[in-house]
Amino acid sequence: MTVSPGNSEQAKALFEQALVRNRASRTTFLLESTTDQNLRQEVLTLLADYDRTASLHFTPAHDDSGSTDSGRLAPGKLLDGKFKIIRLIAEGGMGQVWLAEQTVPLQRQVVVKLIKTGLFDDNLLQRFRAERQSLAIMDHPSIAKVFDAGATTAGQPYFVMEYVPGLAVTKYCDEKKLSIRDRLELFTKVCDGVQHAHQKAVIHRDLKPANILVVEVDEKPVPRIIDFGIAKALSPDAASSELTQVTGFLGTPGYMSPEQADPRIAQVDTRTDVYSLGVILYELLAGSLPFDRKEWQEKPLYEMLRRMREDDPPRPSTKVSTAAETATATAEARATDAKRLASLLRGDLDCITMKALEKDPARRYGTPSELAADLQRYMSNEPVLARPASTAYKLQKYVRRHRIGVAVAGGVATLLVAFVVLQTVQLRRTIRERDRANRITAFMTGMFMVSDPSEARGNSITAREVLDKASKDIDTGLNKDPDLQSQLMMSMGAVYEGLGLYRRAEELDRRAIEIDRASVGRETEVTLRPKYNLAQILAKEGRYQEAERLNREILAASTKILGPQHITTVETKDNLSEVLLREGRFSEAEQLNREGVASFTRLLGRENLRTLSAMNNLGNDLFRQERFAEAEAVYREASDLSRRVNGPEHPFSILVLGNVANSIALQGRYEEAEKMYREVFDMDKKIDGAEHPDTILAMGNLAWALSEEHKNAEAEALFRQTIEVQTKVLGLDHPDTALTIYNLACLLAHENRTDEAIQLVREAVDNHLETYRAATIDQDTELQSLHGDPRFTALVAYIKQKAAAGSKK
Repeated sequence: MTVSPGNSEQAKALFEQALVRNRASRTTFLLESTTDQNLRQEVLTLLADYDRTASLHFTPAHDDSGSTDSGRLAPGKLLDGKFKIIRLIAEGGMGQVWLAEQTVPLQRQVVVKLIKTGLFDDNLLQRFRAERQSLAIMDHPSIAKVFDAGATTAGQPYFVMEYVPGLAVTKYCDEKKLSIRDRLELFTKVCDGVQHAHQKAVIHRDLKPANILVVEVDEKPVPRIIDFGIAKALSPDAASSELTQVTGFLGTPGYMSPEQADPRIAQVDTRTDVYSLGVILYELLAGSLPFDRKEWQEKPLYEMLRRMREDDPPRPSTKVSTAAETATATAEARATDAKRLASLLRGDLDCITMKALEKDPARRYGTPSELAADLQRYMSNEPVLARPASTAYKLQKYVRRHRIGVAVAGGVATLLVAFVVLQTVQLRRTIRERDRANRITAFMTGMFMVSDPSEARGNSITAREVLDKASKDIDTGLNKDPDLQSQLMMSMGAVYEGLGLYRRAEELDRRAIEIDRASVGRETEVTLRPKYNLAQILAKEGRYQEAERLNREILAASTKILGPQHITTVETKDNLSEVLLREGRFSEAEQLNREGVASFTRLLGRENLRTLSAMNNLGNDLFRQERFAEAEAVYREASDLSRRVNGPEHPFSILVLGNVANSIALQGRYEEAEKMYREVFDMDKKIDGAEHPDTILAMGNLAWALSEEHKNAEAEALFRQTIEVQTKVLGLDHPDTALTIYNLACLLAHENRTDEAIQLVREAVDNHLETYRAATIDQDTELQSLHGDPRFTALVAYIKQKAAAGSKK
C-alpha cells in the first residue's frame, strides 16, 4: 500500500521508525522522540490510517495448490494431529476463523481461530497457558467453551473453541422479528454471562454482535458469547494493553469503549465491557450503532476515535425518529411501527442505554449485572436507577404495575395514600439497591485495577493475583454490606477450590459462615450455603470426620427448612455418601449414592453434571467394594455422557475417565489402563498445571499402573515424584500422600527391599492412611514378602493397637 506522509520530512522519518516497532510501543516511542504536539499528532494520524487500512484489507496470501506455510491453514490440513480443517468461516484484521473437525479423543466440530502474524510475540504461548486456566474455570450457559490453545509449527498461535452454529445476536433478533421486550430478555442473559466471567477475573474487551451468537434450545433463543479471554491473552503486558493504543488496538471500532481508544489511559476494567454491552443494546433497540457505521469507513480513524471520546451520540429514540429512510424497516423488525418504536424507547430505555454509554467509566453501570437489573426493573414496571425518580414518574410506574388495583381503589385520595406508603418503601429499597450497586462497582473496579508499575513488576497480571488482592480487600471493602460480603467470599472460595488451593478456600468459607451468623442470626437456605462449601473443602483436605459431622448438621437443617426433596438436601446427602465412602463405610455410602442418583435424575435430568457426579460417586463405592465390573459400567456411562455434553477436557470428563482406568486396571487390564492414565495425566497437566491435586492424583495412578506392569524403575521414579509434589501441595499427613507412600512400599516389597518397604508402610500408617486400608495390611498380598519378618509382625500389632485406641475416643 502507499501512504502519503504529508509535507513534513520529520513526520515521515518518525512514521517510518514507528512503523517497524511493536504496535504496543509506538505511542511510547513518539512521546519520547518529540515534544512537538502537532508533529506527534500527525504521525499518530498516519499510523492510525495505516493500521486501519491494513486491518480492512488484510487477506493472507495463498497459492493454487492449497499448500500451507507460515502456519497458514487450508481445507484438509491436520492441525496438531487432531483438528482436521474443513473450511474458512471468516477472516479479518486479527486473523482467520476456520471450521474444523476434532478427530481425537472424540469426533466433533470445533472452531479454530488462527491469530494473524504480527499480533503476537515470543511470550504469547506462556500467556496462553496462563489464560487457559482463567477460561477453564468459567462455566455458564451463555459462554461458549474454549477447548484448547496452542501454536502452529511456525509458531502462529491459535484457539480451539466450541462450534456454535448460530447467528449474531442482532441478525437473529431482526430475522425473527423479536419485540423490544423479547430482545431485552435475551440481552439480559448476555449480561449474566459477562458478569459470570468478571467474577472469574476475565474481561472480554471485544464484545460485539459477531461475538454473541444465538442458538435455539427447545425452540427458545439462547445466547453464546465467544472469544472470551482472547483479547487478554494477546495483551503484551499488564500496564500497556494494545487495546488501549491508538495504533494497533484489538477492540472493534464502533463497539470499543472510549478508554480503549485513549492512549493516555493505561488500563481498562470491567466497565469497558459494560460500554460495549451498551452499544449492542443501542443497536438492538434502534437498529444502528451510536455513531454511524459508514463514518468509520469514510472518515479518518483518529477523528472517529476523538468523537468516541468527546461527543455524545443521539438517544436511541432520537436515532429512530430522525432516520426516516430506515425507520419503517427497523420498526417492522421489532414487530411494531416507527411511531410506536420511538415511543417505547423514549424515557427509561433511552436513560438506561445512555448510562451504559457514559464517557466517564465512573458514571457508567459498574457491572453487567447492574445494567441487567435496571432492564429488569423496566420490564417489571419499577423505577429504573438510570432515570431521576420524580414523584410523577414513580406514580406512573406504580399505576402500570397495579392497573387493576388502581381501578378498584376508585378514588384519587385513596390512590395517593397508597402511593405515599408504598413508594416510601420502594424509595428505601431503591436507595439500598443504589448503595449496593455503588459498593459492588467500587469493589469490582478495585479488584481489577492492579495496574501500579510497582505491583506489575513488568509482568502480566494473572487471574490468581487479581483474586488474591480481592480476597484480602473484601473484609474492608464491603464491610457495610455483610450479605454481599458473604456471597463474594463464597464465590472466591469456589475459585480457590477450583485451583486446588483448599486452605485459602477454607478460610473464606469460614469467614462467610461467621458473617452470616452475625447478620442473619438463624439457619436459612442462605446460611447453609457456606457450610455446604466448607464441608466439601474439608473432605478434599482429607479431614473426613469433620466433614461428616458438618454434612450431617447441614442435612438435618436442610431437611427441616427446605424439605427432603429440595436440591440442597439431595446434594448434601450425596456429599455425605462420598465422605462415608472415604471412611470405609461402604454399605451406608452405597445406599445414599443410589438414592442420590435417582433424586438428581428426577430433579435435574440424566445429563446434568450433578447427576453425573452422583453416578461417579456410586461407581467409587462399587469400586471400593471390589465390584470392579459393576463400577466400570457405571463409570463408562458417566464418562460417555460427560464427554458428549461437556467435552473431553472438562474437569469432570477427565476425572471420570481416570476412574474408568482404575476399574479396568483392577480387573487386570493394566496395559489398557496405562493408556488411559497417560491421557488423563497429560490433560490434567495441560489444563490445571503440574501441582494441581487432580494432576498429582493422575500421576500417582499412572505410577501404580506401571508398577503392576512390572515397569519398576519408571514406576518408582514416578511414585517418588508424586510424593514430593503431594507433600508440598497437600501436606505429608494427607490421605492421598499416605496412599502413594503405601503403594511405593508395595513396589519395594516386590523387589525384596524389605527395610525400605517396612519403613514406608509405617510412615503411611502414621500419616493418615485410610482406616479400612490400614486395617487390612496383614491381608494385602502386595506385601506378602514381608510376612514372617518380626518387624512387620510388630507393625501389624502397632496398627491394631492404634485402631483400638482410636475407637475408644
